[in-house]
Amino acid sequence: MNILLVDKHAVVRLGYASLLRAQLPGVEVREAGSGEDALLRVQEAVPNLVITGVGLPGISGLETTRRLRQRLPQLRVLFFSQHDELPLVRQALEAGASGYITKGATPAVMNEAVQRLLDGHTYIEQVLATELAFHPSDHRLQGMTARELEIFLMLAKGTPTRSIADQLSISSKTVSNYLTLLKSKLQVTSHAELVHVGIDLGVVRAAG
Repeated sequence: MNILLVDKHAVVRLGYASLLRAQLPGVEVREAGSGEDALLRVQEAVPNLVITGVGLPGISGLETTRRLRQRLPQLRVLFFSQHDELPLVRQALEAGASGYITKGATPAVMNEAVQRLLDGHTYIEQVLATELAFHPSDHRLQGMTARELEIFLMLAKGTPTRSIADQLSISSKTVSNYLTLLKSKLQVTSHAELVHVGIDLGVVRAAG
């Protein structure tokens, strides 16, 4: 069995690769630090399962998944992300993921998710599955690309431009350009109004 683990942080990959090997004796865990690297790794050897985050350097985890599934329609992809916002979960599923769990999940949940996907089923962490069932998608987010949605969520949470640039390995100017584009798409005129949209959508908690 071959699993490809995609995360920008080497220490994160090391930790979860060790966990997977302990849970699945005999498994081969290969690693990639970016979406582009993952696409190359899959050309070398097709994995049984890809485990990826959302925020990768270069192309996002969502776009990586979309490209992987275009090449290999039967490939199983599990998102293992720090993000628990429903718009991102929906985009992950639309991109072709078969499962989604957060990095707050227990090792038992990860093991169950991996086993379910390897058996040909889908798996969404229970709290996320419940929220998806009771919260329909909002039309204001329709038409956003994966990267636009990712940056919108970070901006709405108050993440500084420089921090977003560092996390996504893009320039601050590129983040500023995205902010301008997002304000146009969401029909708001300021960063503060964009934050209010985030609060209204439930992806940002209002203070107090």
